[in-house]
Amino acid sequence: PPGQHRFAKKTVLRATMIQGRTLSLLLLALGAVAGTLLPASTLPGQTARPNMVFVFVDDQRHDSLGCAGHTILKTPNIDRLAAEGVRFSNAMVTTSICWISRSTVLTGMWSRSHGSKNNVNVVSDTAASTTYPQQLREQGYRTGFFGKWDANMPDSFDHNRAFDVYEEIDRTPYFKEQKDGTQRHTAELIGDRAVRFINTQATTQPFCLNLWFNVAHAEDGDKRPGSGHFPWPKAVDHLYRDTKIPPPRLASPEIFENHPQFLKKSLNRTRFDWRWDTPEKYDANMRAYFRMLSGMDRVVGRVVQALHKRALAKNTVIVYSADNGYYLGERGFAGKWSHYEPSIRVPLIVYDPRLQPSRHGRVLDQFVLNVDLPATFLDLAGLPVPGRYQGKSLLPLVAGEATDWRSDVFLEHLPPLGERIPQWEGVRNARYKYAHYLTPGYEFLHDLKRDPDELQNFAGNPKYEHVLEQLRQRTGVLRAQYEAAGDGWRP
Repeated sequence: PPGQHRFAKKTVLRATMIQGRTLSLLLLALGAVAGTLLPASTLPGQTARPNMVFVFVDDQRHDSLGCAGHTILKTPNIDRLAAEGVRFSNAMVTTSICWISRSTVLTGMWSRSHGSKNNVNVVSDTAASTTYPQQLREQGYRTGFFGKWDANMPDSFDHNRAFDVYEEIDRTPYFKEQKDGTQRHTAELIGDRAVRFINTQATTQPFCLNLWFNVAHAEDGDKRPGSGHFPWPKAVDHLYRDTKIPPPRLASPEIFENHPQFLKKSLNRTRFDWRWDTPEKYDANMRAYFRMLSGMDRVVGRVVQALHKRALAKNTVIVYSADNGYYLGERGFAGKWSHYEPSIRVPLIVYDPRLQPSRHGRVLDQFVLNVDLPATFLDLAGLPVPGRYQGKSLLPLVAGEATDWRSDVFLEHLPPLGERIPQWEGVRNARYKYAHYLTPGYEFLHDLKRDPDELQNFAGNPKYEHVLEQLRQRTGVLRAQYEAAGDGWRP
C-alpha cells in the first residue's frame, strides 16, 4: 500500500540512531514493507516501539537552562538530557501564549488553521479529531496526562478517548492541600503521578506520558514579590540565597521609550510593573523564578530515575520544551505575546537513548517549531502523520540525516484581546524578522545580523524597502495557506 515503502526507507536511514543491532534494523525494514511500522530496535522483554515522555513547561525562554549557557540557573537533570541528546537552539512557538501554543501542539496546526470559525481561541471539531494522543492510543500506546491542560478544545473532544489516565492539576494555587493536611507543590504532584504511571506500566506495551507543568508561570493574582508571585517547591528553598542577580540586559529606559505607544501601554508593560519595576522586586522575583525551574528540574530527575528502576530508560525518548518564551525585564517588558526573540523562542531538547554516543550533545540551529512536535511523536511510533498536520517530524534532524528543511517561519498572535495584547503576524528567516501589528497597522523590520538585539526598526529605512516588500509578500502567501487549511476564521 502507498506509504509503506516510505516507512521502510526511514527505518533503514535511521540505522545511525541505533547502537548495534544492524540485523534487527534490516528485519524491521522488511517488516515495514509487510505493514509492521516499527522504527526502534527490540529490547529483550519489551516493545519494539519507543516509549515517550513529553515534559512541557510554561513561560520559559530558550536561554533559561544551564545547558543553554545560563550562568546562574541550575538545571542539572535537563542539562544531562541535552548532553546525551540533541538541543535545538532556534526552537520557536507559532503563537506565544499558553492556550494557543498547547492547542497547536495537540493538533499540529497553526492557530488560524485549528481555530473554530467564529473563535480562534477554541479548537475546531475537525482539528480536534486527530490529536496525537488519540492517534497513539488508537494504535496501542498507553497514554497518560498530568498537569496543566489549558487547551481550549471543543465539546466533541473526549479526554477519556485520548488518554488512558488523565488528571488535570489546576494551575492555581501552586500548593495543594493533601489528605494529611500537608501542602504539596503542583510540580511535585506531577512527579508523584508520573512515577505511579511508570510503576504500573507493562513492559510489553509502549506508552506516551505527558507532563505539562504550570511552572514557571507567575501567580498573577498574588503580586507579593518572591514566593507570593513565583511559588517554588520547598525542596529548593536553599537555592540562590547568596547568588548575586545581575540586572536585565537591555534595561535602559530609553529602550522602552523607543517603542510605539500601543506596545508601551500593552500587558507587556502592565506586568512589568507587577514584577520587575524596582531593584528589590526584581531581585526577589528572579530568585523565586529560578527556584521554580530548579524545582521542576528535580521532578524531571525523579521521572528519569523511575524509568531506570523499571528498566524502561533504554527505550524511552524524552522531549523537553515550553509553551512560550518570557521577558525577564528586558525592554521594560514582562510576559510574552509580542514579536521579540525572548517571547517566541523556547527550549527544545530531544533525548533518544538509541543515539550513538558520537551524536550526543549536538546543538542544531534549524528553525523548528512547536507545531513539529505531534508529527515527531507519531513518527517515533512509526505511524503516518495526518494530512492536516502542518509541522514536520524532527527525527531526521535528530538522527543527523540530510534533509530539506524550512528556511523561514510564519508567526502569529491572533486572540482578539484588544489593546492589552495586540494582534500581529509576520515572518522570520535567518537574517530578518518582519512583524505586522494589525491594529494600528504598524510594521517592524529587524535585521538580526546587523542588530541581533532588535533595537532598531528598519521598516522605514529606504535601504530596506526591497526586503520589507519581500517579507510582506511572504507573510501574505503563508497567511493565505494557513487560512485555506482552516474552518474559515479570519482576524
